[in-house]
Amino acid sequence: MSVDAATVKRIGSLARIRIEESEVEQYREELNVILGFVEQLGEVDVSGVEPMTSVAPMQLRRRADTVTDGGYAEKIVANAPLSEDNFFMVPKVVE
Repeated sequence: MSVDAATVKRIGSLARIRIEESEVEQYREELNVILGFVEQLGEVDVSGVEPMTSVAPMQLRRRADTVTDGGYAEKIVANAPLSEDNFFMVPKVVE
């Protein structure tokens, strides 16, 4: 895939980057090099490689999935400027 000057200007516009006319050719060459590298990656045989999220094997830390009642609503609303029956009270904002 080859990038032309119009595409460079379009990418700059989408990225909200001002690209001067004198810089268009330089950016075009750089983008073509990047896209050439990406095309090379497509040639790599990864048929025997499992998808992974990290290069180091790891397990997610999980907590026990138990149902609790919480039991500390008073602590949660303790610093609230105004509360009632363990609920936060806020001023009405929509009329």
